[in-house]
Amino acid sequence: MSRYVPEKLAGVDQALAFEGEIRELIRRDAAFPSRQRSEGDAVANAPAENINTLIQRVAAPSTKEIDRLILELQGVRDMLRSEGERVSQAISGYASLSHASMTAMKVIGDNLRQWRDAPINEAGARRANR
Repeated sequence: MSRYVPEKLAGVDQALAFEGEIRELIRRDAAFPSRQRSEGDAVANAPAENINTLIQRVAAPSTKEIDRLILELQGVRDMLRSEGERVSQAISGYASLSHASMTAMKVIGDNLRQWRDAPINEAGARRANR
């Protein structure tokens, strides 16, 4: 949890710097008289372009972090899918082995029952019932 504190503080610092730059741009824009703003589109669009550039510069790290998290979550999802398939195959194998062992136990039990119920001959050996 302490890992995220520096990132949060860095985000606060970026936000404060961003806010300061916006204030500076607004002050500069307010300092121009109305007639100077109407002289050309380049002068009128300059503060807007500066704000757009500033917003893009501040938003870029957040966008990169979101993209990184998306990729990490996709990796976790893929790992969970593959582990789910592996566990499913292991359970299927266990069920098959369990069924085979139950069948074998029934056959052994039936054979023992037949052997136990078979009559004994004069030599003391049991004869197989067929």
